[in-house]
Amino acid sequence: MKKISYSKDVDTLLIELSEEKIAYAEDEGQVILHYSPDAKLVLVEILDFRRFMSDEVVTELLAS
Repeated sequence: MKKISYSKDVDTLLIELSEEKIAYAEDEGQVILHYSPDAKLVLVEILDFRRFMSDEVVTELLAS
C-alpha cells in the first residue's frame, strides 16, 4: 500500500508506505523518516517540497 498526499498549507509531501504504527522518526534535514517498532520505514515526510520540485511535477505527481 502506497499513498501520496500533499499539504499545500505547510508545503509537505507525505509518502505512506505502510499502515503500521509509527514508533519513532529520524530527522534528515528536509526529510523526516518515520519507522515502525521493528524498524521498517512507514512514512516519508518531505518538508518545503516545492523547493525541490516544479509546480508541473507536483501537479502530475498528485494526479496519479
